[in-house]
Amino acid sequence: MKKGFLLLMCCFVFGPLAAGNHSNPLVFGNNRITLITDGLVRLEYAVDGKFFDDPTMFAYNRSHLLDTFSVEKLDGNRYRIETGRMTITYTADGFPFGAMNFRIEFDNGGEKPSRWTVRQSAFPSKNNLRGAIATLDNIDGRTELDEGLLSRDGYYMIDDTGKERLVDGWIAEPSKAHVQDYYVFIYGTDYRSALRSLGAISGRAPMNRKYMHGAWYCRFYNYSADDYRRIVREYREHDFPLDVLVFDMDWHTMDAKVGSGHGGRLSWTGYTWNRKQFPDPAGLLAEFRKEHIYVPLNDHPADGIRPHEEGYDGFMRAMGEDPAEGRSLLFDAGDRKYMENFFRYALEPNEKIGAAFWWLDWQQNYIQPWVRGTRMRHLPWLNHLYYRHSLKDGLRGALYSRWGGWGTQRYPIQFSGDTYASWEMIAFQVEMTATSGNAGCFFWAHDLGGHYNGDDPEMYARWTQFGAVSSSLRVHSSSSAPDRRPWNEVWGRQATESMRRAYHFRSEMMPYIYSSLWQVHREMVPLTRALYIDYPRVEEAYRNPQEYLLGDLVLTAPIASPGKGPDRVAEQTVWFPVGDSWYDLFTGRRFEGGTKHTVSAPLNEFPVYVKGGYPLPMQPYTPRMATARIDTLIVRCYPGGPGADNGYELYEDDGLSLDYTRGRYALTPLRYRLSDGGLTVTVGAAEGEYEGQPAERSYRIELPGLSSRAVARIDGRRTKIAVNDRGMPCIDVPRRSIRRPVEITLTDPYQ
Repeated sequence: MKKGFLLLMCCFVFGPLAAGNHSNPLVFGNNRITLITDGLVRLEYAVDGKFFDDPTMFAYNRSHLLDTFSVEKLDGNRYRIETGRMTITYTADGFPFGAMNFRIEFDNGGEKPSRWTVRQSAFPSKNNLRGAIATLDNIDGRTELDEGLLSRDGYYMIDDTGKERLVDGWIAEPSKAHVQDYYVFIYGTDYRSALRSLGAISGRAPMNRKYMHGAWYCRFYNYSADDYRRIVREYREHDFPLDVLVFDMDWHTMDAKVGSGHGGRLSWTGYTWNRKQFPDPAGLLAEFRKEHIYVPLNDHPADGIRPHEEGYDGFMRAMGEDPAEGRSLLFDAGDRKYMENFFRYALEPNEKIGAAFWWLDWQQNYIQPWVRGTRMRHLPWLNHLYYRHSLKDGLRGALYSRWGGWGTQRYPIQFSGDTYASWEMIAFQVEMTATSGNAGCFFWAHDLGGHYNGDDPEMYARWTQFGAVSSSLRVHSSSSAPDRRPWNEVWGRQATESMRRAYHFRSEMMPYIYSSLWQVHREMVPLTRALYIDYPRVEEAYRNPQEYLLGDLVLTAPIASPGKGPDRVAEQTVWFPVGDSWYDLFTGRRFEGGTKHTVSAPLNEFPVYVKGGYPLPMQPYTPRMATARIDTLIVRCYPGGPGADNGYELYEDDGLSLDYTRGRYALTPLRYRLSDGGLTVTVGAAEGEYEGQPAERSYRIELPGLSSRAVARIDGRRTKIAVNDRGMPCIDVPRRSIRRPVEITLTDPYQ
């Protein structure tokens, strides 16, 4: 025992902690402590003293280590480790980390420090703020959500023990000697720091291709090429924007003779175009791409490549098999050779003719729950493989798939599943959309209108409004449900006009939404986030799951109940966060922060509120909201309080490539200042460049609430105050270089 202790002390003195220059990780014999951030620590115990730094599906990024901390030797074999956010006390007794030899103390807003030990994470937390869920398939209303990272306890532990490692990019067996691998997040009430720590160890959410946050149309229906052409034409004729046109399962042939199948069909899996319905798929996809409409294809890969597929012969030869024998190889996601050839012969031929990305519609866990030879579920592994496969030709990765758990933030965006249509489901999706960010699930694209049933026009219109303030405005339904095209006669004129307004709202808000997506990538803060993330010490922020923030400046509380009267006026409870005034984007009505109101909205309006005193970047309506260049930037400023001085940055890039990872993007600073001398709104010079960037643009400064006595100047020269088509005072700045700032000043701006 003495010999072992001396060896441990030699390791401590001459190894990681030598000469007071403490390196990280800290090794104590069979125990290793790795400080990842000031609020995230990894705890490992290996019986052979051999630790690993290979990535796992959760712990994907091993490059981030804390470099500012202190280690103090206490009495005996006890040590105190300080990071600024937490104080660790550890007794190096040679045993695994437990309640007796390891504890963390931290500030959680109480009078005394809070404490974490391993034992506290052995039981479900009553204070966890919940997270996401793999799927809502066949759900009709509320269901239990998985735990998220955020808890009012101020801590959370993720147990990564025994999870498969990724060695040379592929699954490797875990070490039996590695008996503990814990990740302890300590954050108190600083929830943003917890999400930053998640990004540090698990990888930040990437920037998506911009069009994925636009308007989608999808239906499980046996459409033909001409049907899809007609749909695109009707979107234009009925004045609705469209960015993504999804081809569900019937794009491929339905003549499989063997396989496991699904849902009463052998042909759920398929990769060969149905030429009767699509005589020239390459021409069709090129036609849509020319119009800036992107086409993803639905994929159920569980039956692999079978004899009826066009790629079968090449695939079998690549696998060392004789295609003449007509065998069907079982789908094997755990075999590198199989998956490389599967992608080559199943996916790539369709990508080469214009398929934009894949809708990975994996539903076969009841047949094949585990990747063969592992204890890894298929869904997270396939998300990883498909997303990585999509990273080519300089493009950002793109995937549409169900949530696969910790680490899936690296593979957006998420499909919430085949739900039933009900008011209860809308209400639950609102709450779930807000809490999912607590687990890193930042981007849901729901089946707006519900997958099954759903013939209530009012319900569909309200669901569409919710989609307009979500990650993506995506409609979808089964073949037995009404078509979700908003102008379908089943919805009626009132609902159609309501939905058109929601779609146009989404198009106009895209500059703000895309700038918020940049914040998601940079800071790991959710796009649609629960109020307590921004207001963690305000009790009301925990009591209103019916509302959430969309980025920093917008508050929304989607309506999820039927209204009354001919205008279908519905009510919703809204708590307005403290510290700011909030303005109804449709009516301009002002609400004071820290108050709670029951608001009402007819069917053509919905509860959306903007912080007063901030510049909100917008654009004129365009039917291609995610690809149209911003030739006129709208900056809307609702009145701020005395002394308001607030900024916001417009983010822009090419929307498709990975150039943003190499610094090829532009930031344009916007500012709102209100003082005794008047109001100043500034659009700064754009900094940075990217492919396709406009050299010039015009500006429209919209100023709701502006006094009729106000006098306006552009760069010191007096100018007129106009009124836009919504009766809102505005100032138009003629086209100029984006590198040239503009300053708008107003005297007597508000009465």
